[in-house]
Amino acid sequence: MNPEAKDLDLRKGDAERPHFEAITTLSDSQAIRSLDFHPNGKLYAVGSNSKTFRICQYPQLSKLRNGQSSVYPPSVLCKRTKHHRGSIYCTCWSRDGEIIATGSNDKTIKYMRFNNDTNQLNMEMELNMHDGTVRDMCFLDDSSTKSRLLVSGGAGDCKIYITDCVSGTPFQAFSGHTGHILSLFSWNNAMLVSGSQDQTIRFWDLRVNVSVNTLDGTLENSAVTAVCVDPTGRLLVAGHADSSCVLYDIRGNRPIQRFYPHSAEIRCVRFSPSAYYMLTCSYDNSIKLTDLQGDLAHELSSVVVAEHKDKAITIRWHPTEFSFISTSADKTATLWALPPS
Repeated sequence: MNPEAKDLDLRKGDAERPHFEAITTLSDSQAIRSLDFHPNGKLYAVGSNSKTFRICQYPQLSKLRNGQSSVYPPSVLCKRTKHHRGSIYCTCWSRDGEIIATGSNDKTIKYMRFNNDTNQLNMEMELNMHDGTVRDMCFLDDSSTKSRLLVSGGAGDCKIYITDCVSGTPFQAFSGHTGHILSLFSWNNAMLVSGSQDQTIRFWDLRVNVSVNTLDGTLENSAVTAVCVDPTGRLLVAGHADSSCVLYDIRGNRPIQRFYPHSAEIRCVRFSPSAYYMLTCSYDNSIKLTDLQGDLAHELSSVVVAEHKDKAITIRWHPTEFSFISTSADKTATLWALPPS
């Protein structure tokens, strides 16, 4: 099957629509808030409210299925209990897969060197510049200079900090938001976008110490809970506390449309690797798939492709396969994939 599954028809009747099935489920004693895939897609990391951090193996789907309908637990390669002093709110891997970072409501960030040969964590550093919960992080990697910069934001002083992972030193702090920073996303070596409780979206360029653009004219008094930019850097999607999504043309600096795929606050939004589709997850417990092929100004088709027993918190697409993982307040992280054709 094409890894992007471009020919899915979301407008078919319910029986013929795409239904992703649960393949593996990781269970925890508390809500699972955070996850991220290793860039090679062979591993993924999961952080929980129980302070537990795990690195799991992404399975060979064909071997697991084998005509059986069971949902298996994933293979856990590395597990740390009491990884933080508080709940783990965010997890992210550097783009070369050599560093992984976690942020917590204990106001700290930990980042560790990951050995791709042994699948174990080695060096660890702790950052203490935040004065509130660390809500989200992303890496800016420059392969030409081998530099790795960690971007982080959250509650407290509402600043976005840039840390050099070689020295362990925060060397830059972006000010501008007046509410908690709820979401961060980067899509090249210099640009990043932030969504905030102050109802604005801000674009930042690492080469300039101020926000280079702010979107706030169409948000209808609703906190920006999730942001994501497609791989081309042309399209932004923002999820909001009022259950809406807004699509923006970044280069044209204009909103394309607002739509309501969910009935409760949206917690995470993600484009598929080639941006043919978009996933959204919500406090209404559901994960929806939206078709982005065609005219984006026209009505978009969104269908429920997975559901949890409690609030859905985070989603991540697999880097190359048409599958995804979601985390939930139901204390699980579940891998979903289309049934074999």
